[in-house]
Parts: sequence; structure tokens; C-alpha cells
Amino acid sequence: MAITAPSREVAGIGDDIPSTMKAAVFVEPGRIELQERPVPEIGPGEALIRVTTTTICGTDVHILKGEYPVEPGRVVGHEPVGVIAKLGEGVTGYQIGQRVIVGAITPCGQCHACLSGNLSQCGAGTEHGFAKAIGGWRFGNTIDGCQAEYVRVPFAMANLTPVPDDLTDEQVLLCPDILSTGFGGAESGGIRIGDTVAIFAQGPIGLCATAGARLLGASQIITVDTLPYRLDISRRLGADVTINARDEDPVEAILKLTGGRGVDVAIEALGRQETFENALRVLRPGGVLSSLGVYSGKLTLPLDAFAAGLGDHRVVTTLCPGGKERMRRLLNVVASGRVDLRPLVTHRFSLDQIQEAYDLFANQRDNVLKVAITV
Repeated sequence: MAITAPSREVAGIGDDIPSTMKAAVFVEPGRIELQERPVPEIGPGEALIRVTTTTICGTDVHILKGEYPVEPGRVVGHEPVGVIAKLGEGVTGYQIGQRVIVGAITPCGQCHACLSGNLSQCGAGTEHGFAKAIGGWRFGNTIDGCQAEYVRVPFAMANLTPVPDDLTDEQVLLCPDILSTGFGGAESGGIRIGDTVAIFAQGPIGLCATAGARLLGASQIITVDTLPYRLDISRRLGADVTINARDEDPVEAILKLTGGRGVDVAIEALGRQETFENALRVLRPGGVLSSLGVYSGKLTLPLDAFAAGLGDHRVVTTLCPGGKERMRRLLNVVASGRVDLRPLVTHRFSLDQIQEAYDLFANQRDNVLKVAITV
């Protein structure tokens, strides 16, 4: 598709782009507020997206609480669905007004990390092209994010993914981060056909890991949480057995279910010492612990569960795979009907209600899983 001239038929694109916009801004720990900010300028290789729908991630809550450092004044958010409003020089194959998603991770596709296949650790802009950890996570971290009316997309050719007309914003809303991360945890764990898998925590990421484990061929999926409504959705997404950790010891229950053998893969999706340890304790010798949680404190390995380092265990971590090819594949999964994430979107707010949305989501009230923020 060739680049077209800006269309005045779509509000807020092309020549109709305003000079300012509303945006959710991190002010200080405990304060994210809606402000009027300049609409981002774009350069060569970049795109401007008019955001139509976005959401709040658990990582945004870490930022709000001061548990993950970002500079004051940063526009937060990293999960955009929207419409192309402007294309920079060199961005071809897209059209003004085209619906797109962009992954939470925006690799350049050209640095050492990207060319080595580690797109999430993109080192663009760093010395010699070597990334620090989480180098590919830019939105709401090292550049302004997408809980705003407009967002600047770097490396647009590597990151803009068209959305099929027959998919709604809410159907694809979780692809940029939650679905990619959850599936990534299942993939990093190397799940094989016939494996037994335990997944600790059934928040949005854990639920997507459950769906991913089913797609990869696990024959027994055991999920653990303390909230019955999450365990109910877990069963809908593929869990064979659910364990409420308030009612029974999950380690004892899982070892009993596996005849003392342990599981082939354990996925930790909460980011706490207790769930990390439990995931390690249910692993069979030679099993894989796939860690998805964002840890905000000291993490230690219990020597007995780790077999003093002699158990042939593997501990792997995953940062949300990004890039347009990853997003294309996830859109294909959603379009096929093999995964339906709409039940995970439990609450809806407008951008003007962003503080109310944060209050609900951060405090996990009213059985919230994910919120849709319409812009």
C-alpha cells in the first residue's frame, strides 16, 4: 500500500492534528494526573498514532507507587490501539487513517540485540548498540507513552501492525503486552505436547500464560490463585485443575496431583518471593521455571528447593516480545477464535476518568482484571 495524503475525513489526523492533547503524566510517587501536553513531533522513520483505546498495566501501578523509577513528567502507558495520524519520512507501506496496534516493546530491528534475536533487549540509542536490560521497553519508560490522545512511535517500520477490520479494539487491546507476555512465558518455558504445567497467579498475564500453555499442547494445566473469579476464567481459558491457595497449600496439592513427580514447567506470574518459591518447589528435576513477574524487592533462592544448584533446573525470564511480526502472529491467533480475551476486559473508562481507573485497578476492587481506556 502506498502512502496517501492526509485525509480530513478522519478526525484528528493529517492536517487536522491539534497542537495539544490530554495525557496521563507521572508527577511523583502516588500521583498520576491528566495534563494538557503538546502533541508529539515525529522525525524520519517514526509515526504519530491517534490513540483510540489503551489500558493500564500492573507495571504502570509499579510506576505509580514509585517501585519502578521513571522521570517525573513522563506520559505513561505502553499498550496502544489507534489510527495512523502522520507518517515520517521513510515509513512506507502504511496509510493515514489505518488502524494499527503497536507492541509495548518497540525494537529497532537493526542493533546487535535485535539482529541476535533478542528484540525485547533492543539497544538502539545506546553505545555500540548493546542494550541494558529492558532496553526495548520505551513507551512510558524512556519516552512518552500512550495513555494520551496521541503517541509517537519510534522505528515505525518495525512496529506498526495493521488491525483487520473485523476485529474490535477490545479484541486486540491485550496483544501489545499482556497476551504477548503471557504467551512468551509459556514459550520460554519450552512447553511440549503432553507436559504438565503449573501457573502461579491468574491475573491477566497468568491467564494469558494459561491460554498459551493450552495452545502449545500441555495435557495437564494446574492454575493457582486466591480469587475464585480468576480461577473461573482460568478454567475457561484452558486450566484442567484450579487451586485456591487460601483453601490449601498449592505445593502439597500439586505434588499430590503429579504423584510426587512435580511439573515439567512452572510459570510464575505475580512477582513475589512466595510464588517464586512455590513454583520452584513444584518443579521436577530438570524442569523449567518460567518467571514473568516484575519483582520490586529482593529475590532469593531457597537452597533445598533449588537442590543446591544440582537439580538441572532452568530459570528463565521473559520481557514481552514485541515488533510487528510478533503482533501479526498474535492478531492471527485472536482472529482464529482460538483465544478470546474479551472476558479479561472487565471495566471501561474514558481518558478523562484515568485517575478513577488507576484507583480501581491499583486497588484491585470490583473483580477487576483489565480496564479499557477509550480516548
